[in-house]
Amino acid sequence: MPDTDTLVAAAEGGAEDPEPPRRLGLDVIVETGDWAPLGDVAAHLAPLIAQLEQHPAAQSYLPATACLALADNATMRRLNGQFRSKDKPTNVLSFPAGAVARRLHGSEPAALGDIILGLETVLHEASQQGIGVHDHIQHLVLHGLLHLMGHDHVREAQAQIMEGLEIEILGALGIVNPYDEAALEPAAP
Repeated sequence: MPDTDTLVAAAEGGAEDPEPPRRLGLDVIVETGDWAPLGDVAAHLAPLIAQLEQHPAAQSYLPATACLALADNATMRRLNGQFRSKDKPTNVLSFPAGAVARRLHGSEPAALGDIILGLETVLHEASQQGIGVHDHIQHLVLHGLLHLMGHDHVREAQAQIMEGLEIEILGALGIVNPYDEAALEPAAP
């Protein structure tokens, strides 16, 4: 059975540590691969989720939930082949739940969909770009969540909007612009 951490914690109204209820839930499931060396991925994503909850671009989708499955490259290759006809692993895949689920959720949080990360590709990219693996994971999860919220990067105008949101939200967390190649190049030895 996969390990699951839920990044949603509604406050129970206690006087000590009152925390407003989360409006964006992210269930984190270790599906395949050894993610243990990366620690508590859900805890590392908490600042990103809090930042996205407050961003105007997310407001019309909240309250909502999504699932993040952590997988290995073999799983990513299979899914990428099955759903995108690409016979290779990839870093992130997003599977939106659909507009009907978002519109009919009533008082329950809407199910945005699923995001899957590929361990070996994520680690390789972070190393190649000279960035922290947790920063890279935050970028990929944000990228996936924006896809689940209807953003895309197929056309140049769409890409500029989506990348602008990523740069702004990650910047608020102190994470370098993931599209600034000069900032991402590893320092020469």
